[in-house]
Amino acid sequence: MDSLHAALALVWRCGGCAAIWVGLVASTDALAQGLAPAAPAAAGVPAVSAALEASSPALVEVLAPSPASDARRAAQRSSIDLLADVDGVEEDDDADVQPSETGLASWYGPGFHKRRTASGERFDMHALTAAHRTLPFGTLVCVRSQATGRGVVVRINDRGPHVANRVLDLSRGAALALGMGGLGLKPVDVFPLGSGEDTCPPKRPE
Repeated sequence: MDSLHAALALVWRCGGCAAIWVGLVASTDALAQGLAPAAPAAAGVPAVSAALEASSPALVEVLAPSPASDARRAAQRSSIDLLADVDGVEEDDDADVQPSETGLASWYGPGFHKRRTASGERFDMHALTAAHRTLPFGTLVCVRSQATGRGVVVRINDRGPHVANRVLDLSRGAALALGMGGLGLKPVDVFPLGSGEDTCPPKRPE
């Protein structure tokens, strides 16, 4: 009787369950007249009266879940867990960044300071700029020294190098930032930068 009262209270809370309420009232009247409640449907499942089963099969499933309903809930939980696992995977945007060019770089400075570049602006050997054969003027690229591991972002404002075995002519300021002071050529990697990017990609672990 106590379990039936609990079921009545549960149905009373769910608004708009008039049909279920009528069935439960009829079930209560039948029990009040001395009718015995229905036997449990299966071991481990709470007893539910026959009148309650007839009036609201949906409520019966809530109060006494069947193996089929348990299987549906398990399948729903598995789907939610799968979506959570997919959402939890973090993509490494820098994992596939490859240099667009690899080769030797040189630098130029005092002999060209304040002279006109191919872009029309005056060359400043202390600025972070570079000469490239084909990249549009104003393009930003990351140059990383293979010798020191340092990287610097430079702006293309001139044309060059005019020697076949080189990929860039760096300003003196860019060369010093890479630790490339002194004479000689240094191997570098050149990374393209997208719109709004102004930093080098993280250095790959060796």
